[in-house]
Amino acid sequence: MKTNLLDLDAKRLTDWFAEMGEKPFRARQVLRWVHRSGEADFDAMSDLALSLRSKLKNVACVQAPKVMREEHSEDGTRKWLLDVGTGNAVETVFIPETDRGTLCVSTQAGCSLDCAFCSTGKQGFNRNLSTAEIIGQLWWANREVGKDADGNWPITNVVLMGMGEPLLNFDNTVSALHLMLDDNAYGLSRRRVTVSTSGIVPAMDRLRDECPVALAVSLHAPNDDLRNVLVPVNQKYPLRELMAACQRYLEKAPRDFVTFEYVMLEGVNDSAKDARELIALVRDVPCKFNLIPFNPFPQAPYKRSSSEAVRRFRDTLMQADIVTTTRRVRGDDIAAACGQLAGQVQDKSKRTYRLQEIRA
Repeated sequence: MKTNLLDLDAKRLTDWFAEMGEKPFRARQVLRWVHRSGEADFDAMSDLALSLRSKLKNVACVQAPKVMREEHSEDGTRKWLLDVGTGNAVETVFIPETDRGTLCVSTQAGCSLDCAFCSTGKQGFNRNLSTAEIIGQLWWANREVGKDADGNWPITNVVLMGMGEPLLNFDNTVSALHLMLDDNAYGLSRRRVTVSTSGIVPAMDRLRDECPVALAVSLHAPNDDLRNVLVPVNQKYPLRELMAACQRYLEKAPRDFVTFEYVMLEGVNDSAKDARELIALVRDVPCKFNLIPFNPFPQAPYKRSSSEAVRRFRDTLMQADIVTTTRRVRGDDIAAACGQLAGQVQDKSKRTYRLQEIRA
């Protein structure tokens, strides 16, 4: 079986070349061709010796997940359904804006956390994605959208907020992060790469030590009783532990604040009392809030908070000197908005096992 070079970050690629008797600079050359240039054809890698190109064709490949379906939103958002084998598919979303291009990347096929308001969680968990399947979403999207008039790739920001919990696929996620940050690959700033987590505390500490990037925490509730219902992993890592982990993370983070994601659910977590509880909860954590209008899906048990309720909630937080934004809904006409990614994941048999593993 050929080695998929998308699976190898700089260190692993250097080791792989060493095993073939090649010098370390060959890894840097190939890294640039594959990721910086988006090249998959070894014959096109003109600064490699012909003998090495021939060898690579026999033992290696550059293969991203295949696209099963593409959808375009009226607002310019694009969503790709990607085949990751054995009946599994994941979704990747590109959100173009005037000053940036953001790619929302998936890290698992399905999700085991079963957050009450999230369509993806209702699909169950199948498996972790490989490094190639994670970074392959960025590699593919760059090539598909194409360079701009100045020869720059379109994606300036990456958010690991697609399907799955990134920190439950820690090793492959971090390997992909290393490629995103590597100057010989995508060269993205740590401030422009964001990992979103539901609050896997030990993995947050590992990420701080091994590859700190911008951090977003899916909070969604101001107290443990409600968060236990909305975000069940809170039963393992309650808010007191989560807030402490956020403080520790900021010791090495590229940004001086944590972003708290907060989905607005009518009559559930959107009252003035909830806002005041939140203010007390985060008083020792430098942070900003991103309020997310709930994006409905079939059989969803919740409704979106009214615009007026969201405005009052935002104003209460801002009056306490907490920077607060309201996320503009993008791509909801193609089910590409936050909480709507579902793909075609059907097998739910591994969810219970995975939750038991988390709670052990």
